[in-house]
Amino acid sequence: MTPLPKVDMQLPGASCLLCIAAATMANSSLIDYTRTLPHEDLPKIKDDLAELLRKKGSNVIVIPEDLDIEKLPDYSGRGTDITEKDFSPLKQKYGIDKIVLIQVTDLGMLRPYSTYFPTSEPKAILKGVGSMVSLNNNAYEWYMPVDLAKGSDGAWDEAPNFPGLTNAYFQVLESGKDAFLKPFNN
Repeated sequence: MTPLPKVDMQLPGASCLLCIAAATMANSSLIDYTRTLPHEDLPKIKDDLAELLRKKGSNVIVIPEDLDIEKLPDYSGRGTDITEKDFSPLKQKYGIDKIVLIQVTDLGMLRPYSTYFPTSEPKAILKGVGSMVSLNNNAYEWYMPVDLAKGSDGAWDEAPNFPGLTNAYFQVLESGKDAFLKPFNN
């Protein structure tokens, strides 16, 4: 599993400095609140995934530390479904033939803007990628993007605890965990 991102709020579309300042000020209490939300059980997903693979008879090693993919060397081979990074050092280090990676890239809230103006209400988001890489040839054997967003079922702007968006956030966390695990449940 790669390091989890900080839980934060994104304001895409507010691209000029004044637009960013206006959007940040208009959403300051939600931004501050979003940054207090926990990762909940998301770090345990690698253990849950390992258990599912063990039930299928696989010999599984859970890498305890976070894997920083950017620190891996670039892979010189090219072709269809080949990774850009060279995962082969992990084969020797851990004695494994394949690696299942869970990468959560974005987590928190998102509220799109068009310059100074919001274009929708905020939504809870979880984005990432699940993949399996063969360490013999750096080829993807499985690749699945996860892109989830959920708005509040009721009013979203109930500061200071934003119960509607908080509920949406925890629902997105659960849906994200389920999405990463689902291919291994069959």
